[in-house]
Amino acid sequence: MKHLSITVKYALFAGLATGINIAVQRGAGQIVRGPLSLYIAILFGTTAGLIVKYLLDKRFIFYYQPPSRNDEALKVLLYLMMSGFATAVFWAVELSFHALFDFTAAKYLGAAAGLTLGYSLKYELDKRFVFAQPAGHDTTAKIEDRRSQLCKLPR
Repeated sequence: MKHLSITVKYALFAGLATGINIAVQRGAGQIVRGPLSLYIAILFGTTAGLIVKYLLDKRFIFYYQPPSRNDEALKVLLYLMMSGFATAVFWAVELSFHALFDFTAAKYLGAAAGLTLGYSLKYELDKRFVFAQPAGHDTTAKIEDRRSQLCKLPR
């Protein structure tokens, strides 16, 4: 995993999180019925995809190791805030596909398109605001150190 480029890993993780999101949406859509079922399914799918994506990004994209629980909590809060913005983009695209196209899979195609756009935006936000290094830090050396340490952790 450590020899793959960040772009390839991020795309793989986004694809995995997207698949989980859509699968959970579909499962929830089979269980939940009623006028709000689409929105409930989107919420469940988004939550599942978000949890998976945070864990993968933290460990394999940004090589972040929390020095304390408070620091981890702050990172999670910032990650959720950036996710909120990216999720709004994702939901707008998904719901637009659902409203504009009259076939069953439209919402899932919209979800895939919206997630692709949202994850691209999310990476930039996370890099700049969530996992950014303070000025004056040699980020390349720090990332290499973190990568080495994390790759040695038991799985």
